[in-house]
Amino acid sequence: MAQISVDNVVNTYRFYAPLYDSLFGAAFEPGRQALTDAVNAAHPSSILEVGVGTGLTLARYPATASVVGIDLSNEMLEIARGRARELHGRNIELIAMNAEMMDFPDGSFDCVAMPYVLSVTPHPEKLVAEIRRVCRKGGTILILNHFSGSRFWWAMERAVHKLAARIGFRSTFCYDEQILKYDWHVESVKKVNLFGLSRLVTIRNT
Repeated sequence: MAQISVDNVVNTYRFYAPLYDSLFGAAFEPGRQALTDAVNAAHPSSILEVGVGTGLTLARYPATASVVGIDLSNEMLEIARGRARELHGRNIELIAMNAEMMDFPDGSFDCVAMPYVLSVTPHPEKLVAEIRRVCRKGGTILILNHFSGSRFWWAMERAVHKLAARIGFRSTFCYDEQILKYDWHVESVKKVNLFGLSRLVTIRNT
């Protein structure tokens, strides 16, 4: 698996921050919509979004739920904070934090949502261990991510594989290795975004 460092992520998203919504907002919107629909269906009272970025999902979470969003990029969080300020009466907290080493107690959240993060974190297995720890037993984990293997996207995946450290993204990222190897309960998998570029995986934490 291609290597990515924390510095790669921070530097990449410092560059992307002012451009992110224009570059990736509409393109990845169907996946975000599916993610927030799944969060609402779970009726959580507390939500953690890992990799909240510029806050594109915040307005669509249940208004009655407490929401915590974390991200490594202060530049992305500044944009998210502007969005959060417009959501009057909502309980939203945005924190700069490394998701591989979270400062939350065990079982802190009913639902953990992770949009487009698993393939950009330096150590996916550490991130998975942390989201399972902070999600209560029986709670919902939602992973929205690109997983390799689509025939349509094969050429693109191979072309950018060696650029992972520069672009902060692993194009070759195996679903079996990153999802099925764990002893959690996968409830559903849904293809989203253009030509099934991404999948939304709904997991019951065990």
